[in-house]
Amino acid sequence: MCYIRISINRQSLELWRDSVCLLRYPVSTALNGAGEQKNSGCTPRGKHLIRAKIGANKPLNTVFVARRDTGEIYSEKLSLRYPQRDWILTRILWLSGCEIGRNRLSSVDTMQRYIYIHGTPDSEPMGQPLSHGCIRMRNSDIADLFERVSVGTCVVIE
Repeated sequence: MCYIRISINRQSLELWRDSVCLLRYPVSTALNGAGEQKNSGCTPRGKHLIRAKIGANKPLNTVFVARRDTGEIYSEKLSLRYPQRDWILTRILWLSGCEIGRNRLSSVDTMQRYIYIHGTPDSEPMGQPLSHGCIRMRNSDIADLFERVSVGTCVVIE
């Protein structure tokens, strides 16, 4: 069974099977750093699982708002029309915390904070923290990862 390790310090996501790293992708975690509190804009740490997979078979750059396909495909023109949007593109892996009091329930619940692994405009830099709490990936990378994992896959963020 595969699992995912995300390093906030290295800004990387790794897909592992047993003790073998199968793939490594650059990511962008929260500009505000690591943290679990609701409304903190931080990336939560600890053990999580993939609660839901959203966007199967959608084209690259499909735009999602509130986890729904808007029918739009991201473009520079669209970004100029909606400059305030936090672009969630291509696929969503919605995370749920596994550690009560750390990242599950009450004011630290990862799922209730809508923390995802998701695509972002390819113009956005990877390898540096810039998100609002989620884990951002290149669109081709999230599409690839999406096909390799299932609901229930363990995700450790450290």
